[in-house]
Amino acid sequence: MMMHIGEEPVSLDASALGDCWPGIQLYYPPVKYAPSLGIYEDMAQASARMQKHAHLTQAHTLIFDLEDGCRQKEMSRDLLRQELPELRKVNQQVTIAIRANSFRTDEYELDMALVRDMGEYIDVVMLAKAGEAYGAAEVRDLSSFLLSVNPDITIQPIIEHPKSLKIAPDLMQYNTVKHVVFGIHDFSKAMGIHITPENWIEELQFYMNQLMFEARIAGKGVIGGVETLIGSSAMPEKFVEPHDVRRWLDLHGDNESRVVYKHACKEAAMGLTGKQVIHPGHIHLCKTAYTPSPTEVAQKVSILKAAIEADALLGGAIKFEGEMLDPPMFGKALQTLLRAHALRALTPDDMAFALHVLQLLPAQIIRQNWPYGVLL
Repeated sequence: MMMHIGEEPVSLDASALGDCWPGIQLYYPPVKYAPSLGIYEDMAQASARMQKHAHLTQAHTLIFDLEDGCRQKEMSRDLLRQELPELRKVNQQVTIAIRANSFRTDEYELDMALVRDMGEYIDVVMLAKAGEAYGAAEVRDLSSFLLSVNPDITIQPIIEHPKSLKIAPDLMQYNTVKHVVFGIHDFSKAMGIHITPENWIEELQFYMNQLMFEARIAGKGVIGGVETLIGSSAMPEKFVEPHDVRRWLDLHGDNESRVVYKHACKEAAMGLTGKQVIHPGHIHLCKTAYTPSPTEVAQKVSILKAAIEADALLGGAIKFEGEMLDPPMFGKALQTLLRAHALRALTPDDMAFALHVLQLLPAQIIRQNWPYGVLL
């Protein structure tokens, strides 16, 4: 399929829409403390746990935290050197992210040595406390380093301080940055704001809106806050429709799961491109909140087909299921399909239809609806 941007014909396929989103990111401790034993794992135990859990994860992204959540840093890096090649071989779909220590610290230099050695198995470097010490030069220098290691590795700066939020546009100016992370706990600490596990979105809404505003202008995504609540319930993966999820929460879910799901739904509605979780039981729950359900995708396809049939895609209005819809609503319907694609949940037939709709739209309209593409 072809479309014209200016006078140059450009081939339009799924790759033109940009990379897949970070989606649900699971914090995975390389070497874990065992409270029942009062000791840390040894290499053999950590390796066995990784093979049992990390190899089969349903998360979009695995975050191997070498910063605040890591006490055994040297052993963790040794473990990753040993295990990342096998993880990549077994699970080629999962995105592998390394959360590195603050720029130019001693631990950061050791983290970069790991990235240099394991570059072919790493997709993302998450830069903790981005910009707090040296400003946007941190991302510039890290980008230059990664270019020599693996040019496909991207950077996710973590905004954990008002200084970082103030220079967010500068941090996002580099092509290596596709998404930024809102580090809610360090950020609230720096601001002196007491946040609660149940209401942190409302308590930090002003600052989150600032970050989303700057990211939208820059064409970047924002990854939502990590939840600290840990429940005891895990929703079965067969539940994908919102009414099924709500029924399960009512009948079997605990309060922690209800809070996490509510937050994930709110973040998805705000257009965030990912969410971090610390408990495997929250992966599917947050996936259902972030990913358009099959019923929702089918409805948006029907809306767009009705708009095309009425020749109203670029101007005009239609009545659909008792509601009057016009081009902005059609754009939102298209966004739903593209969001499902970015979260790896759109069928080939629906993807083909979404590309067909894009063929009918001017380049400027496409950019308004989808700023994440690489050719638009």
